[in-house]
Amino acid sequence: MKLQRIAMLLCACVSIHASAHRFHAGIADISYNERTGSTEVVHTYMAHDVEALLTALYQRQFDLSDPEDQAVLRKYVEKQFWLADKDGRRLPLNWVGVTVDTDSVVVFQEAVRTPVAHVETIHDAVLSDFLPDQQNTVNLTANGSLRTFGFTSSRTELPVH
Repeated sequence: MKLQRIAMLLCACVSIHASAHRFHAGIADISYNERTGSTEVVHTYMAHDVEALLTALYQRQFDLSDPEDQAVLRKYVEKQFWLADKDGRRLPLNWVGVTVDTDSVVVFQEAVRTPVAHVETIHDAVLSDFLPDQQNTVNLTANGSLRTFGFTSSRTELPVH
């Protein structure tokens, strides 16, 4: 299952890179880690789009290898992406870290000791407040099945069930 998710992510990244100037997209994978008992979230965005967003918001260049600049990205992602339980309460998502290369920014978060089954609502507005044509895909793996959700600037929140 993980290999399938990795293959899907690579295909998405190749597709996104091929049309980077015409199409803005991000992908997030949400899955349960049985070993840790936590729900993990891995976001992947085009580096150019993230850099343009941060530059527009703060009128300066960012170096996402710098912990202070990572903190700015963290604040933004935590405002724009969240998960909620059946009562509408946001699940606490811990920031695990970020990796950056010339093409992509990958953000890692986790809901510690929280089964993926507790996720009832997904809110994903990352970059869609800045890029009107941004399309975010969220792949949720729960109980052995994969479900895919699509988010746009006009659709930032969806129920899981």
